[in-house]
Amino acid sequence: MRRIRERLEKELKELEHELRIELPREIQKATALGDLRENAEYHAALERQSYVRARIAQLQQRLSQLSSIRMSQIPRDRAAFGSIVTVRDLDTDEEVTWELVFGDEGDAAAGKISVSSPIGRALVGKEVGDEVVVRTPAGERTLEVVDLVTLHDRDDDETPLGDVQGD
Repeated sequence: MRRIRERLEKELKELEHELRIELPREIQKATALGDLRENAEYHAALERQSYVRARIAQLQQRLSQLSSIRMSQIPRDRAAFGSIVTVRDLDTDEEVTWELVFGDEGDAAAGKISVSSPIGRALVGKEVGDEVVVRTPAGERTLEVVDLVTLHDRDDDETPLGDVQGD
């Protein structure tokens, strides 16, 4: 979690600087140009300010979630957040490996599936040998868990939770 926390804290710090320092300057410059109704710079700065505020709230919520996770809450023998799960699609006999991550970390092309996605929800709590039927926008898929590396089994340098609180 250390790596995720550090990345989120860095982004949060940068956005807070932008919100408090850079955007007020941009808004002030744009205001000085005159008529605000047709001032593209002014409207762009206000739009960016709104986005930055929303993203800051999102990051603060994510950091709060991360601080409440305890390693003892993460199963040692079943798929959960931080697990690397290899599945075989029983219809195509294709194997694919995914890391189970939190919401906005999900990037299927990079092998990261959100635990809140249809596939992630289906895999959470499963063990090697379990089969799951997943309803996706592309249709129903039947997957078999063929390999599982839980967060507890991962090396520290590949563990997204590095220094998670233990019990």
